[in-house]
Amino acid sequence: MTLSIYRADYPRPQFVRQDWLNLNGTWDFRFDDANEGEAKRWFEAFPGELRIEVPFSYETKASGIADETAHPYVWYRRTFEVPAEQRGKRVLLHFQGVDYLAKVWVNGEYVGSHEGAYAAFSFDVTSYLKPGEAAEVVVRAEDTESGTQPRGKQRWRGANFGCWYVQTTGIWQTVWLEYVDANHVQTVKMTPDVDANSVRFDYRIANGTGAEPLRLTTSISMEGELIKETTQLVDRAAFSGTIDLISEKREWRVEYWSPQNPKLYEVEFVLRQGERVVDRVGSYFGLRKVSIVNGKVMLNYDQLYQRLILDQGYWTESGLTPPSEEAIIADIDAIMAMGYNGVRKHQKIEDARFLYWCDVKGLLVWSEAAATYEYNDEAVDRFTREWLEIVRQQYNHPSIVTWVPFNESWGIGNVFSDKRQQQFTEAIYHLTKAIDPMRPVIVNDGWEHTVSDILTLHDYEESGDKFLARYRDLDGIAGNELAFNNHRFAMAQGYVYRGQPIIISEFGGIAFRDEKGWGYGNQVDGEEAFVARFRSITQAIKDTEGVCGYCYTQVTDVQQEINGLLTEDRKPKIPLETIRAINLA
Repeated sequence: MTLSIYRADYPRPQFVRQDWLNLNGTWDFRFDDANEGEAKRWFEAFPGELRIEVPFSYETKASGIADETAHPYVWYRRTFEVPAEQRGKRVLLHFQGVDYLAKVWVNGEYVGSHEGAYAAFSFDVTSYLKPGEAAEVVVRAEDTESGTQPRGKQRWRGANFGCWYVQTTGIWQTVWLEYVDANHVQTVKMTPDVDANSVRFDYRIANGTGAEPLRLTTSISMEGELIKETTQLVDRAAFSGTIDLISEKREWRVEYWSPQNPKLYEVEFVLRQGERVVDRVGSYFGLRKVSIVNGKVMLNYDQLYQRLILDQGYWTESGLTPPSEEAIIADIDAIMAMGYNGVRKHQKIEDARFLYWCDVKGLLVWSEAAATYEYNDEAVDRFTREWLEIVRQQYNHPSIVTWVPFNESWGIGNVFSDKRQQQFTEAIYHLTKAIDPMRPVIVNDGWEHTVSDILTLHDYEESGDKFLARYRDLDGIAGNELAFNNHRFAMAQGYVYRGQPIIISEFGGIAFRDEKGWGYGNQVDGEEAFVARFRSITQAIKDTEGVCGYCYTQVTDVQQEINGLLTEDRKPKIPLETIRAINLA
């Protein structure tokens, strides 16, 4: 199913307008190792030495530079022109991702800044433009080795080691322009209600100029058939409305979104001032409910057994940046061909186009934050601000069924016993729930949980028999009576297991014998040994009473970590149908 609003390579497919300009391509580029660019006013006279292909970071081959050395300060420059037919409109400059701190100038004037590598941000640059003239945009990105930055798996000690990889610095996702009227739809938060067969819309409108009143029409359709349409008078910047989805046109049926039936409702928002259309936005939502009942995860009204795979989202030539939309689709298709119904997006907030295709194809997503590596007041502030941005920006995607703000005590290394760190995790849990009460939140994935909705355990045991023996007393592990995985405990001190669903959210990590890379446990010598071990541990998890899902490590090799089911350039190591048969057995 491809939605009618779909536009190839459109960077924000959940909120689509017709009028936009992609600014990806060749930019002027400059390293600033001495951190002198601002003092020397490079934003006024840019001393470009290099060229770079945006949106690829300078560390990657796709950028045209391919320098893996850490450079904490980098600069970009390019020009653009506003088409004649768009003059008179507001011009919005969007960045889908800049790692880590971005400052932006247009025509030599400072526009603003944004901190956080994984959240999108925008500026209204209209007042900085000169009518009829080309505009110059300059970006300075700062990416230091501070352990208080939410960086995830990116190295910060100057060299690759273990499961940390080459850093990503600067612009790493699409830069683009959008043209809008002074009166336009800024955001719409869409909350489906399966029990009431309805959807709630929380609108925010930029109410600019004009004496005539504004009216907003919301039209909902399914497979080209109009189902419901309402019009509201816009009398304030923020307001809400709920629409019942039951329709005689569709024989009183509604369509629930699920991996087996990824049906999406399309929505069009049309803002009028008088009789004139001033804004038109296309979007979509899925009618689905994630809940926990009697220790089981439920999707809509059915028990959901999650067969997930860990996905770090790296590519050989382009690092964290998908090389193309086709590459995104190919990854999703390969994951589904192997019998998995979801991904745990590990230590990365993925491209919005990835989430769109998961919505369309029916692939579940656990959205996991990138970790800091220190705990102090600055880390708390940085993480909290970025995480809340991410939750708001990703809220409307039906494929996201779980939020994972913390993993394996990274950035909260003393959470087992430190009350401050425990209270931090509780704060993030409740702040997430304040924005999104619909989805489970996992705190802290792998072990040492505090107020988690799901109890997740990481265990790279190689033997299925040993795994079964270890988890025969699952209640003892969940209740902190027994340790697991090298003396780890499931719960942090002061917290008790309250019957949450239990998922083995990391296991496997099998690697073929290779002296240049590593996997978990002993490496195997051939396909037969690989399949035997994969089958043994996967079946052991399925046979463990009380476990309601798993997440295998991982989809692809990543640099020195060679435990993927696919190589880093996406070649299967084992026939996909063999993996599928074991997963679905």
